[in-house]
Amino acid sequence: MKIEDVIRSKGDTNVVTIAPTATVSELVQTLTGKRIGALVVSADGEHIDGIVSERDIVRGLADLGRNVMDATVADLMTADVYTAEPTGTVEDAAHSMTVHRIRHMPVLVDGHMVGLVSIGDVVKHRIDQLTDERDHLIGYLQS
Repeated sequence: MKIEDVIRSKGDTNVVTIAPTATVSELVQTLTGKRIGALVVSADGEHIDGIVSERDIVRGLADLGRNVMDATVADLMTADVYTAEPTGTVEDAAHSMTVHRIRHMPVLVDGHMVGLVSIGDVVKHRIDQLTDERDHLIGYLQS
């Protein structure tokens, strides 16, 4: 299965972004309000400046204590972002996520964001794949 199939199956292709100048307090509010674990950091909503996750907030809390809430997203974000292309496979994305210990990969076409794939999307794909295989095997055995 291709990444573009995963994005299509999710239905909503809008990637929630946050400006690098936003405060961590704003970041926490957005993560909580959207019930998500990471945001793509983007000054223009189209190009990637970085990515920031719950893990980054925890690291910031360890380093800055309560002052982390006044820091900017740019202070916490990871600037080196691993990305995927729509034509890439889910298996390749899963491998990259595992090797680099990441949970979210923006999907790019010509440097522009067209989606975001999470480890949850990858796991769902694998569960669906295993379910289909099981159903085919049961059908084969029963015929």
